[in-house]
Amino acid sequence: MLKYAIVFAIIALIAGALGFTGVAAASAGVAKLLFGLFLVLALIFVVLAALGVGAAKKMID
Repeated sequence: MLKYAIVFAIIALIAGALGFTGVAAASAGVAKLLFGLFLVLALIFVVLAALGVGAAKKMID
């Protein structure tokens, strides 16, 4: 997902440099959305991993 966010950000930069402002704005919006979704999912997985490690330690002990 982060890969696609970077791709859309690059498309937005190139389109903006070439004067395609509509395409640049749309690509930038998609890139922001994907990056935000990536951050939320990454945070959720970090929290779940931290909770999972604690649960596994309790079961071992």
